[in-house]
Amino acid sequence: MTVTAGYDVGGAHLKIALAQNGRPIAVEQIPCPLWKGLDELDIAFAKARTLTARASHHAATMTGELCEIFPDRKTGVTTLVEQLATLLGPEIRIWMGPRGLGSPQEALIDPMSVASTNFLATAKLVARHFADALLIDMGSTTTDVIAVVGGKPRPHGLTDGDRLATGELVYTGLTRTDVSVAASEARLQHRTQRLAAGGFATMSDVRRVLGTLPEDVDQHPTSDNRGTSLEESLARFARCLGRDRADATFEDWREVAGEIADKQMHSILVAIGEVVAATPLPDSAPIVAAGIGAEAVAALATELNRSCRTFAELISASEDCALWATRCAPAVSLAIMGQAAL
Repeated sequence: MTVTAGYDVGGAHLKIALAQNGRPIAVEQIPCPLWKGLDELDIAFAKARTLTARASHHAATMTGELCEIFPDRKTGVTTLVEQLATLLGPEIRIWMGPRGLGSPQEALIDPMSVASTNFLATAKLVARHFADALLIDMGSTTTDVIAVVGGKPRPHGLTDGDRLATGELVYTGLTRTDVSVAASEARLQHRTQRLAAGGFATMSDVRRVLGTLPEDVDQHPTSDNRGTSLEESLARFARCLGRDRADATFEDWREVAGEIADKQMHSILVAIGEVVAATPLPDSAPIVAAGIGAEAVAALATELNRSCRTFAELISASEDCALWATRCAPAVSLAIMGQAAL
């Protein structure tokens, strides 16, 4: 049977999904620090060769055009489209947002339809299963909040800039977000203080302190290039408050970490409120949780008194790839939709 591959090329990861008979059969996320250079994409694809070799058709979306190595988004899109066509062949299909899947040539003519519209691929697949729903995809760096109404995605913005204004894009994620971005102040030992904005630690450190970080989702070096043990995370985290780990007990640090994590999730709640206020979304509409932060999204659904389904549940993913199917929803969506388009 035909196997189709879907790719989501980000600035930090390459996500790959294979689909057969309308269901994912393999999903993988590979670190791809694109900010270091375009060669990183070649390296990531070399690591993925055993997966890509199984597919006879390919479809790709991207957010990597925002990476610092490109002078602007148009250049980023055209560079990545050309590189993907070189790596996977000229028959690759490129996701063009509202326009659906197109050829590399079509993508090069209209690059801004390609730029960071991966969220629409997931929302379109969600709309096949729910007439009304709220898709929340919390990744390593950003969170998407997209309404599905009447069986169609109903975003109020399509570009990153517009979506940042509507609440549909929140630049906060489960692992890579700097602690000082998630919160500007916190309370330590009964005293509120400002946080140091120096890139000392990320939310992956916060979640290691809390014991809520899945072991396999933080794939990049730490802020100080040291290890990922609890004590090493505590040392980084303490510097965010201008202190050393020994200046407070573990319980003290865990309380601060909990406060900061709560503030981060509150920022997503605020965005959800903005999206729901601007959209005729029924109160009964469920939340569809996706991304590596799907568990945190499920907790928000409880707080909002809405039912919640993971993306993998929606598409009936098999147990062996369900977890990563939820975490790599845009790639999976493209693999499934790309196969249906054959």
